[in-house]
Amino acid sequence: MSTVAASGGLTLRGLVKRYGAVQAVAGIDLEIRRGEFLTLLGPSGSGKTTLLMMIAGFQDATEGDILLDGQPITGTPAEKRNFGMVFQGYALFPHMTVADNIGYSLSVRGRPKAEIAGRVAEMLELVQLTGKERRLPSELSGGQQQRVALARALAFSPPVLLLDEPLGALDRKLRVEVQEQLKDLHRRVGTTFIYVTHDQDEALSMSDRVVIMRDGRIEQVGSPEELYTRPRTEFAASFLGKSNFLQRDGRRWSIRPERIDLVAQGLGRVSGRVLSLNYFGPVLKYQIETAEHGPLEVDVDAWRGGPALQPGAQVGLDWKDDAAVPLDE
Repeated sequence: MSTVAASGGLTLRGLVKRYGAVQAVAGIDLEIRRGEFLTLLGPSGSGKTTLLMMIAGFQDATEGDILLDGQPITGTPAEKRNFGMVFQGYALFPHMTVADNIGYSLSVRGRPKAEIAGRVAEMLELVQLTGKERRLPSELSGGQQQRVALARALAFSPPVLLLDEPLGALDRKLRVEVQEQLKDLHRRVGTTFIYVTHDQDEALSMSDRVVIMRDGRIEQVGSPEELYTRPRTEFAASFLGKSNFLQRDGRRWSIRPERIDLVAQGLGRVSGRVLSLNYFGPVLKYQIETAEHGPLEVDVDAWRGGPALQPGAQVGLDWKDDAAVPLDE
């Protein structure tokens, strides 16, 4: 399969959505590259799902334009946009078999039965469900149901696949497994994926780019590595991962807990006292009180050995110059 779709580039220009006096989306300008995996990340009320619903055509934009491959689709009904859609609740037809669920989007488009059968077989192989075509959704695990929903959404070769919190109903272990499968699926089909989540780990592990949203606006856009290592604002630094904040030279700085080293008391940049220790298997998470910066979180790899520091212990804290990132006001 191709690694980049033949279509699927989206342009959002000045996109606004108002509900009376409430502005849910407040002027979004965004270029979504053809074939990329783009994640809309933000807390509840940030506007990410509203933005996705406008792209899908389920909600009308109050202002602004949406273009698909340079052609305006702002007023085009959802069913005419030909986008695939996957929801958290799967929305599978309970009385239909796996094969009939996957082939549904093709049958309503009037495709010949032989073509539908061939495409269903391709999709079953793609999502690794070959042999389960006669089962009902109730006979599948949650992860398998999600893969059926993905296969159904991709069966008619949409230029764009929209995913609204699709893994929210899965337990944590299964979520991690399906995240890996979903990223692999994107690599193989080359379709533009636009993914909505509030889960930081999902955004970091799967996306080509992440759009951090806040109060209906874009806070920052970039690759997961760029956003994690070089956040521009305190909100971006605190929402995507954990961060400590320092005052330095009259500016606010961000430093990740794993970038701080524990050293002997009297060494390093500052001294502190251990307030608490939490054990997370491979990582020890310390809260350390400092006179200069208040409490700081420090993550230490447990495998490095040595006894864990207990509450009350005095310790030095050190970090490299480039570990602390200046933030915009």
